[in-house]
Amino acid sequence: MRFRTQIANASIFSKLTASLSSLGKVCWMRLEKDFIRFTIIPDQGTQVWAQLPIDTIFEEESYICESNTGAINLEVPIGALHRALRSAVSAKLANLRLTKKGNVPLLALTIRATSWTTTSNALDIPEATTTTDHSSSTIDNATATARPSGTGPRERETVITQEIPIKVLHESAVEGLHQPRCRDPDVNILLPSLIQLKSISERFTKLATTSSNKTSTAAVGGSTSTTPSLSSPKLELSANMHGSLKVAVGTDAFRISSVWTDLLNPSLDPGQLGDGRELNQLPSERMREVPADDEAGWAKVRIDGKDWSRILSVGRLNPRVVASI
Repeated sequence: MRFRTQIANASIFSKLTASLSSLGKVCWMRLEKDFIRFTIIPDQGTQVWAQLPIDTIFEEESYICESNTGAINLEVPIGALHRALRSAVSAKLANLRLTKKGNVPLLALTIRATSWTTTSNALDIPEATTTTDHSSSTIDNATATARPSGTGPRERETVITQEIPIKVLHESAVEGLHQPRCRDPDVNILLPSLIQLKSISERFTKLATTSSNKTSTAAVGGSTSTTPSLSSPKLELSANMHGSLKVAVGTDAFRISSVWTDLLNPSLDPGQLGDGRELNQLPSERMREVPADDEAGWAKVRIDGKDWSRILSVGRLNPRVVASI
């Protein structure tokens, strides 16, 4: 088993791991000949199934992935990988390889960074320009002995290797894991500014959490204590195929919503359809024919507010995100 590559785009790789680390602590990273897959399956909450072509983040010419099964499966602490990659963003060169120390498998990230020294020596140690012999008995006791001048500032290269402990997973341990199959969505819509959407969603979640707290009066001293509800607030996300998106939340005390209009509803690529299906047979295309003012043309889901906020962190990688409902 062997894996080694040069990182072509450390910025994208770092942003990807930053987004993934907000959704889980451990990531299943599957290295194949043409693709790299990132999967997060928590005990509860949002699952992540991401797939990228190798040349998105790695140099294709330097990419080496050898295994008896044709794939290498690694369990990676995604937060540690992200912290290591942050130092590679501004590096001149960055390499990633699979190695081990003793019996502990490691992902080793080696970066080469260059900087300019302010002096003529590579270690950037200031050179003394004058020396005074105070023990001299001559009158000219301030006579300076000048050292030969250097060649000026020099470029210095620094090599840093960071090692991330991982687990190598046998193919039998992951062969039962498959991406969930979902029905065809009713609506595909390009989300508005993720920063704005996340801010409003978090505000709604906070309001619902505060409102749903249960207040009870203690028997002793007539004091009042507040016990937070164990259930997380649910946001209602709805959209239609006429460019409208609505985020709402409701409790026994109130109901509020925020609506965006004039958003884009992208159509699927006909080349991606299989089984001889036509584009007009898809639920999303049938929903496009429903009038904009008809309630039947809206697709709705209820989502955990905190999970939804973490999902919107993918805006670090790309602000253009399509939601399928």
